[in-house]
Amino acid sequence: MNRPKRSGPQVIPRPAGVRPGGGPPWPPRQQAITLQEVRDAFSGVGPPGELPAELSRTVRDGATLRTSSPAAVLVPLFSDDDRVARVVLTRRAPHLRSHTHQVAFPGGRLDHGEQPLAAALREATEEVGLDPAVVHVIGQLSPLETMSSGASIIPFVGVLPGRPVLRPNPAEVEAVFDVALSDLVDPDVYREEIWPIPGVGERTMWLYELDGDTVWGATARMLTELLDLVLGVDSDPVITGRGTPGG
Repeated sequence: MNRPKRSGPQVIPRPAGVRPGGGPPWPPRQQAITLQEVRDAFSGVGPPGELPAELSRTVRDGATLRTSSPAAVLVPLFSDDDRVARVVLTRRAPHLRSHTHQVAFPGGRLDHGEQPLAAALREATEEVGLDPAVVHVIGQLSPLETMSSGASIIPFVGVLPGRPVLRPNPAEVEAVFDVALSDLVDPDVYREEIWPIPGVGERTMWLYELDGDTVWGATARMLTELLDLVLGVDSDPVITGRGTPGG
């Protein structure tokens, strides 16, 4: 694809001593990733919410929940032609208190007594106008904890019946866009960096360089796990207790 390396308006807080990591962990691929491949990848994972709240299925340096008030996000997928899988992403508004301009999935903190999936769907409606009735939730990614704020996130994967008509809420979202999953595995898009984290040690950080945006942190970790599952990378998922905070 030979995309230009444009990091976008967000600030990535790289520590001193960052060094390049490896290349894409997935085998070279010429054909598009299809929605059916995504559905097949989740067919044996189990229904959303099956994992115990205090445990996590750790995949390639994942982490576990630590807070009593987690957030939930929706990873919305669709296809224009009932074939090429595309994922919806948002760019956070510049006036928010934290993570301004960062690329994210629709989502937010749970209301009191709210279930994680209900929160993910509610937030998607509030942020981008997505109708929850059209979302077919096919699975759940590993719960994780962000390194910068310590927020715990439960990601749900949902398939939409076609390209959605979305209306970003300017109070929360600067822009909404989509990208083909196949584009994310391109060596010109995928990048790894090794970050030395004080008190933690070296951590692999995943980044996806898009036109005008860099996806990094928790969103990049979720995308990487999704691609691991779809492309069959043997990442040895395990049930674990407490993990190391992630990006």
